[in-house]
Amino acid sequence: MFFGEYRHTLDTKGRIFLPAKLRDELGEKFWVCKGIGKCLQIFTDEAWNDFCTRLSTLATAESRHIQLYFYSGANETTLDAQGRIALSSTLREFAGLEKNVVIIGNRTHLEIWSEAEWEAEQSRLDSEAITASLLAMGF
Repeated sequence: MFFGEYRHTLDTKGRIFLPAKLRDELGEKFWVCKGIGKCLQIFTDEAWNDFCTRLSTLATAESRHIQLYFYSGANETTLDAQGRIALSSTLREFAGLEKNVVIIGNRTHLEIWSEAEWEAEQSRLDSEAITASLLAMGF
């Protein structure tokens, strides 16, 4: 399971370093795709297969655009010898990744945000609203 926040920079070739803790959990191969919001998601191979299975259970007419959204830019990827992954220009452009990035653990997957987008996302996280939502869900 993935938790935490890690700040890094993209190099000029669009590569990002992943901390050893995250690399160990990701395994040998993993998947990068568009995320919900202006971020990228990284799934282990097993979590990606589970995610795809869940998407395939949706009604075809309703899920077509959802599947296109996630699958069209998805890349199976591996780490290079220095512990970096290369992000395609399509995915970098989608998430607005230029230099400073934040890697977020979100339990079943990782998310990569531009530093500016992550700060904007955090400003929308209101502890009182989250508390009210949890109470409404019976938590």
